[in-house]
Amino acid sequence: MTDAVPNDDRDGLQDGLGDAECRDAEPGLPDLLVSDEERTRWRRFVEALLFASAEPLDEAELRRRVPEEIDLAALLADLGASYEGRGVTLSRSGTRWAFRTAADLGAMLRIEQTVQRKLSRAAIETLAIIAYHQPITRTEVEEIRGVALSRGTLDILLEAGWIKPRGRRDTPGRPLQWGSTPGFLDHFGLTDIKDLPGLDELKAAGLLERRGGLSSIAMREEDLAEDEEDDEQLDFLPDDSLDDDDQMA
Repeated sequence: MTDAVPNDDRDGLQDGLGDAECRDAEPGLPDLLVSDEERTRWRRFVEALLFASAEPLDEAELRRRVPEEIDLAALLADLGASYEGRGVTLSRSGTRWAFRTAADLGAMLRIEQTVQRKLSRAAIETLAIIAYHQPITRTEVEEIRGVALSRGTLDILLEAGWIKPRGRRDTPGRPLQWGSTPGFLDHFGLTDIKDLPGLDELKAAGLLERRGGLSSIAMREEDLAEDEEDDEQLDFLPDDSLDDDDQMA
């Protein structure tokens, strides 16, 4: 004769067997047979993964690297608790985990550093043309340089605080005009825009020996002066003094 088993205990035994049978079918359930030493080893492994990764790691990636018998959620919770109050903390964003600097230390770690950026040749030429010919439109700058301005050249000078809009030209299309700023004068040690070096000074410094914005400015000034002088001379010449080619033109 066998001892009777109470219904409540029988149900409990069946539930226990069911849990044991389905444990392998439900990944993520902790194996009670895993030793504390083994859990510690895998927690250190996850900690190393998070430290070595340049980007936050998704739980799916961690799950792929950690055996199924290890309770990953409990492991991450334990790891996060061990870093509470320290210089770095375990941070979670959605399903991604990463070590981050403690929020209260962010201001102490911030370093402000001035980065020197070298202007491109196009930016230097454009700045020089604007300084000497202001107010001037983008189209006029391109005409003097002989090439189209690349996108961002004016933006770089505007961001540096060396040029600013100077209204719109009262012509069809009302193009925007550009001019220099007080910051431009301060940076280059000028009291007034009239203190910019003249043509003779630029030639003496050898700045007009190369092709570029400054030489274009100087040559344009000379061409304009010669054109005005030629126009004045032509005004006093009779029409029949012109040759056939000039009359045809």
